[in-house]
Amino acid sequence: MGDFILARGNGRRIPKEDKIFGISNRAKAAIAEKGRENVVNGTIGALLDDEGKLIVLKSVDEVFRDLEPNDYAEYAPIGGIQPFREAVQKAAFGKHVPDGYTEAVATPGGTGSLRNVISNYSDVGDQILTSDWHWAPYNTIAGEIGRSVATYELFTKDGKFNIDAFAEKTAELLEKQESLVIIINTPAHNPTGYSLTLEDWKAVIDTISREAESGKTIALLVDVAYIDFAGDEDEYREFFPLLGTLPENVISIVAYSLSKTCTLYGARCGAMICVAKTREIADEFKRVCEFSSRGTWSNSARFAQVILSKIYNDAALLEKVNEERAKYRNMLQARGRAFSKAAAECGLEIVPYDAGFFISVPFDDPDRVSRKLEEQDIFLVPLAKGIRVSVASIPESACRSLPAKIKKAAETD
Repeated sequence: MGDFILARGNGRRIPKEDKIFGISNRAKAAIAEKGRENVVNGTIGALLDDEGKLIVLKSVDEVFRDLEPNDYAEYAPIGGIQPFREAVQKAAFGKHVPDGYTEAVATPGGTGSLRNVISNYSDVGDQILTSDWHWAPYNTIAGEIGRSVATYELFTKDGKFNIDAFAEKTAELLEKQESLVIIINTPAHNPTGYSLTLEDWKAVIDTISREAESGKTIALLVDVAYIDFAGDEDEYREFFPLLGTLPENVISIVAYSLSKTCTLYGARCGAMICVAKTREIADEFKRVCEFSSRGTWSNSARFAQVILSKIYNDAALLEKVNEERAKYRNMLQARGRAFSKAAAECGLEIVPYDAGFFISVPFDDPDRVSRKLEEQDIFLVPLAKGIRVSVASIPESACRSLPAKIKKAAETD
């Protein structure tokens, strides 16, 4: 039974402590002891101001404070209230709605979308495909329901999207499985900050279309959690119409989260939105995903659904939210540019970065480098292939000074 007393392991490796939250807790303890100005906490996946306080959009907060009791106390339907189902599609797609049949099902954040897609579009024992640099909980989510994660190399040697590796691994998995779930996290990928270009996307769509000729089922899950902090909100949505060109045996599902876009992290609200070739496939998506929701979390929080519905039913309010978010997006982009520039100046290699909350630094021994940095009260997240830096949670001044410190720690025995 290993470390288990009464619980059953069921083939899972369950650590004593979540790695990211463990490091974050040590950072918080150091801040309490030594003062915020003497500690760098680059572990947090939320947008903080230069004083380390959580940024909450005032325009969204005003809507929240104006809610009626029924807006937050009443149960929401399993799949979400109808105004939310409509509003979240507008929020996700913007002007770039794909051709096809779409349905939205409310979920507790993007995580719920991932869980439901894996549960309903793969078989027990299947491998789920994503890139070698990826958000570690993908492994936990898949493992909890009897699947595992297979990866392809995200980057070529010259830092471009590795379409050949993607195509090779897609073909390999479809040789031995009847279905395949593919997770692509873009734009502003966690943990690298990379964004697929429109040309990258065309190559991905061509690859999937070619593999779909076998007649096997493919579910393409596009995790767009950071889309509204990537850059121009219109430009970064231009790939969406490509999803509508995929064949009938491929369903595209967009995982959209209110955590980042509306700074409603604790509300745990998001949606999974399908793009299907037929009405029957879209209806099936809604039915099976609501069934899975009922068997796990039941329904999602109503108040966040009401908030988004109100924002998208009021043009002036929507403009206010977009303008406020743009101000903080500009702040985030300035931090990312500062880190990238400082890294280039001191010779620190970073993974190709475009935008978003995180930048990654490749290392063969990330845990050792992380420990060295902790000795200096610098708390960053060690991953399988490097160290993740949250530029979302540290001021621009720290972004400028940090690369040289990381490089020095890596070179210290």
